Amino acid sequence: MTSSTPQPNLFNGGEEPKDSQPVPETSSRAEKRQPAKPVASNPVKTPETPTPPPAPDSTYGASSIEVLEGLEPVRMRPGMYIGGTDEKALHHLFAEVLDNAMDEAVANHAKAIWVELDADGYVSVRDDGRGIPVDPHPKYPGKSALEVIMTVLHSGGKFSGKAYATSGGLHGVGASVVNALSERLEVTAWRDGFEWQQNFARGHSLGPIEQIQPSKKRGTKMRFLPDVEIFGSTAHFKPARLYRMTKAKAYLFRGVQIFWKCATSQITDQTPPEDKFYFPNGLADYLAERIKGTEALTDIFSGRVERKDDAGAVEWAVVWSGAGFDDHDSFVQSYCNTIPTPDGGTHEAGLRAALTRSLKTYAEMTGDKRGGLITAEDVAAYAGIVISVFIRNPEFQGQTKDRLSSSDAARLVERALADPFDHWLTGSPKQAEKLLQYIIERAEERLKKRKDKEVQRASATRKLRLPGKLADCSRQDAIGTELFIVEGDSAGGSAKQGRNRNTQAILPLRGKILNVASATVDKLRQNSELSDLGLALGVQPGAKFKEEDLRYERIIIMTDADVDGAHIASLLITFFYRTMPAMVRNGNLYLALPPLYRLSHGKEVHYAKDDSHRAEILAKHFKGKKPEIGRFKGLGEMMPAQLKETTMDPKTRTLARVTLPHEEEDIEDLVETLMGRKPELRYRYIQDHAEFAAEDLDV
Repeated sequence: MTSSTPQPNLFNGGEEPKDSQPVPETSSRAEKRQPAKPVASNPVKTPETPTPPPAPDSTYGASSIEVLEGLEPVRMRPGMYIGGTDEKALHHLFAEVLDNAMDEAVANHAKAIWVELDADGYVSVRDDGRGIPVDPHPKYPGKSALEVIMTVLHSGGKFSGKAYATSGGLHGVGASVVNALSERLEVTAWRDGFEWQQNFARGHSLGPIEQIQPSKKRGTKMRFLPDVEIFGSTAHFKPARLYRMTKAKAYLFRGVQIFWKCATSQITDQTPPEDKFYFPNGLADYLAERIKGTEALTDIFSGRVERKDDAGAVEWAVVWSGAGFDDHDSFVQSYCNTIPTPDGGTHEAGLRAALTRSLKTYAEMTGDKRGGLITAEDVAAYAGIVISVFIRNPEFQGQTKDRLSSSDAARLVERALADPFDHWLTGSPKQAEKLLQYIIERAEERLKKRKDKEVQRASATRKLRLPGKLADCSRQDAIGTELFIVEGDSAGGSAKQGRNRNTQAILPLRGKILNVASATVDKLRQNSELSDLGLALGVQPGAKFKEEDLRYERIIIMTDADVDGAHIASLLITFFYRTMPAMVRNGNLYLALPPLYRLSHGKEVHYAKDDSHRAEILAKHFKGKKPEIGRFKGLGEMMPAQLKETTMDPKTRTLARVTLPHEEEDIEDLVETLMGRKPELRYRYIQDHAEFAAEDLDV
């Protein structure tokens, strides 16, 4: 269960973020004492013999330096370019190709795009744009521009800004990465009055570019099949996911038509085999469809602003609902140059700032002094927001572009929304007053809850009366606090001694908890361990869960670094996912990563998380030495100082945040398979995936 936008939607096709720096490697060495020199009656100065330099390591020389050429780095480290080799990464290949076609449309060179998933599993994307250039490239004699684009990293027409004012793919790696990770890729270009074609396999061309026939068509088509050597033999495109991603692109650029086609043999759900997407009102159309059936507090506030001289464009759609949206209080979906940014960024910050400033100004203008209480958090509560920006040379965090970091995007969005929202408020005084009063109420509720939490923490601790179980922290406010859930009193004892009493609470559990995926409702109610856990958290499971009642900012599962510990952790994750999914979506749940081994030689001590890490440390720090290696049987066996240093101290520990992928239906199927009541599903899963676990078994 890992990933980061919290709800399934049309636009999202999930890294497990760390809350602090990784555990540093300590390297203290015993000081070498020089023997005392005898004192002579007639001391004579003698020249000291210089210490000879250490002999060179014959195993490390020029031949040890490996040089990766062409697209070899992509195949060796695909995670650096597409974020991994899982299903999300597989569909990211399609996103890269579709982005290239959309760039042609955004640049006003293409009006239509065709997407097809055929019976053989190939995906093709065609546009009616300018077509990839096919003339010889001046820097690569004997190669066409098309071949250079497909086989050389950081090549393309989007660096200078001459061919594209704004585009989604700016790193010059999209097409070449897709090529490197495809078993076969076919490119057809219609340009200069002819049809041209060139085929590739795993990043290498299968021959020179060929002129097929005269043609009056124009545009580019890429047809490719992901490589089983990279993604596994069971990996394949999901029509429903491709359909949603395709539809999203049509919303993001109102001037394009996109045609969808899928072989019926590939469809196992309600995905239509053919469809056409065209939305003249852009994001306003999307938001209207997204909130269909929801009672909105206001009309949709939408618009589009384009700056002169290609300085950028902003399109937005915002609506508020007092009841929330599809079991979510609010949602924000953002895009830059049609690229989804599920982790948000500067464009979202600019939008929130603009809305907040305008509402505060309106409150001041109408004489409501409570407007000063309003924050961006209050404005975003129960708001549905979709924003899309088009800017030159955007800066993203990572190749997968999950977060926008361009500072100019915030300024662009703030300026674009300021006047339109001011006019929207003054032009609809009844709606504006209703919205203002609603947001002020949210601000007052927020302040009241903050004050109440200080009382609730003390009173909840008194009511719990869990001596020997919950060791609460002293901080009254939930912000900055952590609850460590540990297995057994022994581990709980070490954790209590190693914790920061101000911000860290400890709750020991007795062994493995109930498997909620296969338990009845009555069993859940009768289980004392789960009941105590709910009381310690201050929340109720199911529909009664309220995030504001959560007594800690982070809930950290801290179990032994072995198979039993992993099982307990999986049971707890299943419990939180099934009974408190909002807590997981909001990023409150974490896994501690305690070490399995302690390696020491003299004063030099290192900790290893698993067998491979132990081997790495031995080779790096203890070469030619015989260190003492100890394996921790459990957290309770660790000294409190060791547990604090390696697993609990925010300055030195590593935490893995538990998140959900964008497609939550996929994770629900996986939970039911692995944790549900049908053993035959687990047996089949083990048979299908045994080859991937063979090297990691801990027996």
